[in-house]
Amino acid sequence: MKNLLSSLSSETQDSRRQFVVGAVSVSSGLAIGLELPWGLSPLAAAPSKAVIEPVLPTSVKSDQSEIGAWVVIEPDDRVLVRVVRSEMGQGTITGLAQLVAEELECDWSKVHVEYPSPGESLRRKDVWGSFSTGGSRGIRNSEDYVRRGGAVARKMLIQAAANQWGVPTTECFARKSLVTHRPSGRSASFGSLAPQAAKLPVPDAKAIALKDPKDWAIIGKPMNRLDSFEDKVTGAQIYAIDLKLPGMLTATIRQCPVFGGTVKSFDAAAVSGMPGVKKVVQVDNHSVAVVADTYWHAKKAVDKLPIIWNEGPNAKVQQSDIVKTLEEGLASNQSFVGLKKGDPHNAMKTSKKIIEASYFYPFLNHAPLEPMNATAVWASSSCKAWVPTQDGQASLAAVIEASGLPAAQCDVVKVNLGGGFGRRGAFQDFTTQAVLIAKQMPGTPIKLIWSREEDMTQGRYHPIMMAKMKASFNEKKELTGIQMRLSGQSILAAVRPAIVEKNKGMDPLVFQGVAKDGEHAISYDFPNVVIDHAMRNTHVPPGFWRGVNVNQNAIFMECFVDEMAEITGMDPLAFRRKYSANRPRTLAVLNAVADRLNWAFKPKAGIFRGIAQQYSFGSYVAAGCELSVVDGNKIKIHRIVAATDPGYAVNPAQIERQISGSFVYGLSALFEQECTVKDGRVAQTNFDSFGSIRLAQMPPVETIILQGGGSSWGGVGEPTIAVAAPAVLNAFYRATGRRLRTVPLKNLGVTLV
Repeated sequence: MKNLLSSLSSETQDSRRQFVVGAVSVSSGLAIGLELPWGLSPLAAAPSKAVIEPVLPTSVKSDQSEIGAWVVIEPDDRVLVRVVRSEMGQGTITGLAQLVAEELECDWSKVHVEYPSPGESLRRKDVWGSFSTGGSRGIRNSEDYVRRGGAVARKMLIQAAANQWGVPTTECFARKSLVTHRPSGRSASFGSLAPQAAKLPVPDAKAIALKDPKDWAIIGKPMNRLDSFEDKVTGAQIYAIDLKLPGMLTATIRQCPVFGGTVKSFDAAAVSGMPGVKKVVQVDNHSVAVVADTYWHAKKAVDKLPIIWNEGPNAKVQQSDIVKTLEEGLASNQSFVGLKKGDPHNAMKTSKKIIEASYFYPFLNHAPLEPMNATAVWASSSCKAWVPTQDGQASLAAVIEASGLPAAQCDVVKVNLGGGFGRRGAFQDFTTQAVLIAKQMPGTPIKLIWSREEDMTQGRYHPIMMAKMKASFNEKKELTGIQMRLSGQSILAAVRPAIVEKNKGMDPLVFQGVAKDGEHAISYDFPNVVIDHAMRNTHVPPGFWRGVNVNQNAIFMECFVDEMAEITGMDPLAFRRKYSANRPRTLAVLNAVADRLNWAFKPKAGIFRGIAQQYSFGSYVAAGCELSVVDGNKIKIHRIVAATDPGYAVNPAQIERQISGSFVYGLSALFEQECTVKDGRVAQTNFDSFGSIRLAQMPPVETIILQGGGSSWGGVGEPTIAVAAPAVLNAFYRATGRRLRTVPLKNLGVTLV
């Protein structure tokens, strides 16, 4: 076990610190290396249906041929497409394989996927680019270079065939895993040509023209997913928590329940004699772990382990203290301005009417079904970890840092994720802990598994936020100005402080959906508007929760848009159309939803409608709902219509699934979910206090996919989450005359039935 990793190339001489810093930059999306040298063989993915061996090959198998960096072809024409973005249920690996296969011109029925490792990519000078899977970037930030990877492989296969036949390449073409010579009709399979193609020089990927979208045969089609549905249904799918290695032990951890607290002392002798216990270790200054033969034995022991904590001053913090701090921010004279247009102050001063509204959005936990876990083996000469990660490079950086070893002696195997939602990307605390524990038991594979309670109380939470909205109107009841004050946490101040420093203390991410420009720009052309942020950070660590800041900003803006429309006497849809008249793609998604709902005509008695729209992650989305309300507080959502324009739709079937899943996530947050603080710690410890909507409560979702054309590649997994809540809230007002401005609705006595 000590010789877990084969010797690595001396070509990679990066220091630990250099790589850790570089990986952080890549995972943040700030420095993605796209100068890709299209070179040689990676590490294959771990098999999904067997005990996973601790040693990975460092080259392709003898009966395989690597054609460029992205494609491996076997003699039977099986095509293995390398995918570095993570699969966590969203269909990314299928979409990326479609992009490669389109340019490769292979037979889709023969396509399979494998994960290279970040260590192998590092050794090959970042040949596969960014591994980060978050921010709805999986497809859109890699579409160009992965398509070029397929095009490179196609060109090499055609060249091999032309060489074999002694003909010009211009007389040959590839289709359905065959290269054909037009004049003679001769054909050769990819499998037969691959050994010769693999020996050819790799052409310049940037010089190859990509296919015109009108000629696509695989991109844009609802292809079946490459990750096995059957395995997931039967339980055969191996997730990281299922991993088994020879001689493996299992650990579980207990961390100080108050963020910022530390370990004062613990009594290992009190549990060392319990069944299966192998060792009790201090992991770092705020956590202790028990290592045992099984998870159950480890958990029973850690539950009984006497630990005394130095909880520190944060133990005095209550939820009410945090809310009070945010309320103070709403009235503060100091703020960071994200958007300013015209003179909103004068508009307020000279107005005939002003309306105000305050909103609240809570902390939220990611709560993936699979709790945090990672497996690691450490030896004096090598360290490897098996991680359910959204960013293999960030995981590798954590392994390098925790192991104390050079980058060339470390690697990470990416294992299937049982949910991510942003928790397993930038935050690699669980990976670091697994390595620190393994380091205290050299040569032994250690699988660290967090309990559900640990997962709930040691998260990286959706930031808590309040907003105060103001709008002014003239004597004709026309809108003259808007002020939007945000008060709450900054994710980047905690996670990417260099970005905040570069922006002179401002977190630009706070303004997602209401920003001045970019992929999260505001969707309306309002007169005289200012949107600012009073930063009020707490001791509770914030994180990138699926959809991030668009979730609350869409509620604040889209619900207030309905309030403004009411003052003007305009229909909510007509008001939105007026202030997005010069934004054709915004209008398109709004109109698509309105047409499907038959908005121009009244719904049947007892049914009420709401609508909302948003531009975020480079995509235009809108949603409308029809609902009824019983007893003033019991909501039944009868249907949801959702329109999405992501530019190019790679797999329409998967987009539909992602949109439906987005509404489950968004509606669960609206009705059920919040995390609160009591005595400095998160009070919600399991799913009994952090709920989700049930299948019977989930309305049917009707998806409309628009393609805005141009060169646009927008995200899919996150944008539609944001419009779920405001569409429902706006419909609820029309049903009851009651404005709901605090989330979750369960705190207001409003339930989903």
